[in-house]
Amino acid sequence: MDRTPSTRTAGPPAGITRSHWVSATVLSTLVSVVAVLIGEHTFEIGPAAVALFPIVWAVLLGGIVGVQRLRPVTGSTRAVSTVLLEISIVLFLARLGTDIGPSLAKFTHLGPAIVLQEVGHIFGTVILALPVAVGLGIGRAAIGATWSIDRESYLAFAIERFGVRSPEYRGVFSVWVLGSVFGALYISLLAGTLGSIGLFHPLALALGLGLGSGSMMLGGVGALSLIYPDRAAEITALAALSNLVTNLVGFYSGIFLALPLCRRLYAFWSRVFGRDDEGRRVRTPARTGGAEAEAEESRPAPEVVRDPELATPPRVQLLAYTVVGLGGLLVNALGTQRLTLGDVVGTAFLLALTRVCFALSRKLPAIPASVFVLALATLLSAPFAPTGAWLTATVGNLDAMLIGLPGLAMVGLTLGRDVQALRRLSWKIVVVALMTYTSSFIAAAALGQTALHL
Repeated sequence: MDRTPSTRTAGPPAGITRSHWVSATVLSTLVSVVAVLIGEHTFEIGPAAVALFPIVWAVLLGGIVGVQRLRPVTGSTRAVSTVLLEISIVLFLARLGTDIGPSLAKFTHLGPAIVLQEVGHIFGTVILALPVAVGLGIGRAAIGATWSIDRESYLAFAIERFGVRSPEYRGVFSVWVLGSVFGALYISLLAGTLGSIGLFHPLALALGLGLGSGSMMLGGVGALSLIYPDRAAEITALAALSNLVTNLVGFYSGIFLALPLCRRLYAFWSRVFGRDDEGRRVRTPARTGGAEAEAEESRPAPEVVRDPELATPPRVQLLAYTVVGLGGLLVNALGTQRLTLGDVVGTAFLLALTRVCFALSRKLPAIPASVFVLALATLLSAPFAPTGAWLTATVGNLDAMLIGLPGLAMVGLTLGRDVQALRRLSWKIVVVALMTYTSSFIAAAALGQTALHL
């Protein structure tokens, strides 16, 4: 989505009332609180483990509320949720940036092998997984599903850049959900299998585990440590360092390199496989010499449900930012069992930074607010910045996942609008997601092994 919350136009005369604001706020807060109370749970399956975290619970519970028909979430409530979601997600990225900034000094000590593995993560998915996705016929959702492994920062970018109504977002969201629930288990099994057959050196596999996902990395480290117990400490350290690089540069590489390449190759593979943007097969009649194409399949495109749009004059913007900030503080206090004055000041600062970045995005529409906010938050919290020490200390008790939890709950609340489109992807997105994780991991491990001369 190129528009920011402050550029929305007014919706239909039916309008959006106070009750819709209350519904969106109460539902997202309740879902977030329940998700925190459920907490983290790990289920062991052989040498692997499935870890479920509050962010997964928030999306799943929000999704249940969003698609249930007993008391459906209205389009006007979803419209409010969408505005709050956009702000909440960029706020989450602001906090994530303040985690990355203090680690910038470590980047100077990274070797070429660790940097090169990032190329494997970024381009392995595009080169290897994209043709599969297009061939299976998931349409433009293939772009979102294969330009990265779609972790939280990429989900945030997709929401802000493409919007929750787009097929690109549906691809990102589907791969994100599958990765959140099953990613650690799958990578654990994949790393264990590759480690057992000896195709890659264990250190190369450790480099490949820097996928940008802490749970996936830990799942793979656990499996490799069981196979190579004498190198467990080395594997853990190298995987963590690799994951740091991915978190530092992977987001920008994905946006400015992988995504443009993915969009270009999508057009190429669509012609090769004869697919349109809805994934339907098309063919060119032989007698016309390719002059016109006709649909071979008659299945209709998924119905697009259009919610009213919420006008956001300054008064409404202030309300939206206040709701997001208070919700994030409440959930963070519940999760950390602590609320300090620094938390309030830190949240206010991050909200102000979020607002500035939306304004910058309006001035430079080609660069989404999500890019601005991650870059500025990283720089402002870096050790060399005058604000670095103060900002790091101020937001120290703010957990990025917790303050972003209400926003992720709103992702689920908006699912009712796109549930038919998500169902249409069916089993195909599972295949594409597994291909995306596999290609990213293996390509990074292969390049890492080449660079290390193992």
